[in-house]
Formats: sequence, structure tokens, C-alpha cells
Amino acid sequence: MTGTEVVAYVKRDCETCVMVQPVLQQLLDAGALSAIVSQDAGFPELDSETITVDDTLERSWTADIETVPTLIKIVDGNEADRTVGWHRENWTAITGVPELGPDLPVMRPGCGAKNVDPDVADALAAKFGDSTTSSRRIDFAELEDPFEAMFDRGWSDGLPLVPPTPERVQRMLAGTSRAPDEVVAIVPPNLVEASVEKVAINAVMAGCKPDYLPVVLAGLEAVCNDDFNMHGVLATTMGVGPVLIVNGPIRRELDMNSGMNVLGQGNRANATIGRAVQLCVRNLGGGRPGEIDRSTHGQPGKIGLCFAEDEEGSPWTSLAEARGFDAGANTVTAFCGEAPRIVFDQMSRTAEALTKSIAQVMLGNVHPRIIGMDSILVLCPEHMARFVEAGWDKERFETELRGHLNIEVDTILRGVDGIGEGIPTGLGLEGAILPKFPDGGILTVHSGGPAGLFSSVIGGWVSGPMGSVPVTKEIVR
Repeated sequence: MTGTEVVAYVKRDCETCVMVQPVLQQLLDAGALSAIVSQDAGFPELDSETITVDDTLERSWTADIETVPTLIKIVDGNEADRTVGWHRENWTAITGVPELGPDLPVMRPGCGAKNVDPDVADALAAKFGDSTTSSRRIDFAELEDPFEAMFDRGWSDGLPLVPPTPERVQRMLAGTSRAPDEVVAIVPPNLVEASVEKVAINAVMAGCKPDYLPVVLAGLEAVCNDDFNMHGVLATTMGVGPVLIVNGPIRRELDMNSGMNVLGQGNRANATIGRAVQLCVRNLGGGRPGEIDRSTHGQPGKIGLCFAEDEEGSPWTSLAEARGFDAGANTVTAFCGEAPRIVFDQMSRTAEALTKSIAQVMLGNVHPRIIGMDSILVLCPEHMARFVEAGWDKERFETELRGHLNIEVDTILRGVDGIGEGIPTGLGLEGAILPKFPDGGILTVHSGGPAGLFSSVIGGWVSGPMGSVPVTKEIVR
């Protein structure tokens, strides 16, 4: 297309659009207006063949019209200038016609265009956007209940899902700047490419808000790699799964829970982010219970366990900082863990006593005779207060804690006290003292309600190359 065109976009229920009808006629008479695109039939009330009714709103959506009236100058097929609302000087500059609307005020703001109305904007993006055709669409029968249909197709983790309509997926994709077709992870066990759009679909089904999507993407990246070993986590008969811990300012932006009932129900972000990651593993990677997921018992956290650290309430460095990230970084740490267990101690009044008490609970992680597995310690505020009062920093606490987590091998050999579980004999370890946890195998996190002397421990799976290693990823908006 060559040459110059001037196009006006208007709608009926805009007082400014109604006001500028004489100006539109003036421009038509001067041959300075190429087309009028109306969002309503029968408007403007002018006798002109240049009026096009944009009944599908495709033209308005394609031109990115946010306000009407909008006047656009197009040169050789490319937009050269535009103005919104009525502004005599701007309209004159675009059209080259002087003395426009002499009886009108100098300027008046316009109104929101129909195509940006929240009731239709997502539908237009889904219908006309570039990213709408990459995912296969499944249409349900007219009499089919969409909620039951999703259960029947095996998409659910056992709880109801939100139908991932094109409109909802488009709205979810607005939560990130990453391209819909960008591959963010190769999801085991089937090693399927997970695009941003595919993740967004599962985030919709999980009940996420669009702002949660960057955290879901980072969480999926954290579990889909050789270090975390999601395939092994699924295949083991031990009841472990991804535990996601969020650090950084994004916790507060998303209103994540780091306080009362932090590991329980009631917070949308906590509940749905973890669930979305698990749905991606299920629906994209094929990690379904009874198939590749061979867990003997499983545990409720396998639906999705995600929580935030209470950084503001802690004088210690955060988990993200301990793992090498800046204090202001937004991160997700993925840990392969079992169900949380309570550390009950309401009587220890000194830092030393409480450390020994916590250590006794942690010595029983998974089994008192098993060593070499990682652990998360979720330290509650009232327990934290003991260490603050004693002037202990995080390094002092963890050093003291590790000192109480050494085990005499002779007490945990197989057969000792008639118990078959334990370290095999014949390895040359008799008489040795070994640590319960490997170096760096305790992740200390500060979270929980302000009242209650109850911390929690989340035991891990086999640590290292034969098992799973905690992975931290920075969140990309």
C-alpha cells in the first residue's frame, strides 16, 4: 500500500465522538479523511461510503485502539502519527486542514474503546492474537459438563480444574513478558517441551492469577533438570515431591503467605503455584500416579506445596541469600521433600537447649538409621526469638545444630537391637561417627505465625547424583 491515508475510529456512546461529527464531515468534504471505522452500526450519522462498521472489533484490536476518537495517519502502509480524543491542533497537524471545529472546545478527552472492555478484550486477543493456534483446542459437546469432562480426560490431580478457555489463557499470558512459544523446560518423564503457553494453560487450570505465572515458570525450570531429577522423584516409591520456597519482593506483591498456617490451606498464591507446577509434570510430562509415579503412600504436598519465607521478620540471611543470590532477587527454590513434621518444644528457654531439641527431632528424619538425606527446617518466629536473644546469627545456629547431628555408626548398623534397617556391615565404618546430613544439606527457612512454639521439618530424599539436589532459579517476569 502506497500513499497517505487518515482513518478515524469512533463509537456511539462516546460524547466526544458525538461532538466531533461535524469535524468528520468537514474532513470528508476536504478529502482529508480516508475512512471512518465505527464500533457501532448507524454511527456517525453521516452520509458517507467511507464509514466501516467494525462489528467484530478485529480492525480496532489490530490497530491497538485504546481510546475513541482516535485519528491515525498512515503513510505507505505504516502508521506515521496518531492522536486520541479531540485536540484541534493535533487533528490539524495530522490532516492538514485548518480551522477544524471552530465552535468546539480546543480539546476534550475521549472514552475507552469497545475492544479494550474487560468483557471482550481477552476474547479478541484469543481470536485474533498471534499465539492462539499453537496449542491444540479441545471442544466439549454441548451437553458435556466441562468440569466433569476434564476429570474424565485425566487432566486433574483429583480436585476440580478451571476450564482453560482461550480468553483465560490469554489473560494468564499477560502475566509474563516471555514469548508464548518460548520453551522453558523439558518435562520428564516423557521429556516433552513445555512452552510458556502450555504452562499458562496448566496455571489456569490450577487457579493461578496471571501475576503468578513467572513464579510457576521458574518453579517448573527448577524441577525439570538433572540436578533436581524429577524423573527419579516420580519413579521412587518414597512419598516425596517438589517443595517450592519463594524469596524476594515478589512474595509481598503476590500476597503470598509466610506467616500463620504457612504450610497449610487458605492462601491462593501458595496453593495454586505449587499445584500448577505439579499439573505441568502430570499433563505435559506424563507424571501420573499409578503410572510413572510409583509412590507407595504419597502425601498431601504432592498436590502442590509452595510457601514464602518471612524475610521481614527474620534478622538472618534468607534462603536465597544463603544460596548465593542478592537480597533483592526474586527466586524459587525447589526441594524434594516428604510431608512436614512438627518440632514441638515449648519449654526450652535458651538457644543451646532449643538447638539440641531441634536436633533430636531431625535425627529421626526419614528414619533414625538413615543418613545422607537433606532437610528443610522451617523455624517459627517464637523459636527464632531464642536465637535472637542469644545473639546468634544463622551461621552460628547451623554450626551448633550440625554439632548435635552426628551419629555413632555402631548404633545404626543393620541388625543392631534386632532391627534390619541401617548401614550395612562390612563397609569399614564400624566405630566411625558420621553426620546425619551432608554438608549444606540443611536448608533453614524462617516462616510461620507469630504465636506458637512449633517449628517444622521437611525430610528429603536421597541427596546427590543418585537422588535429588535442591535447585534455586531466579524469577523472570
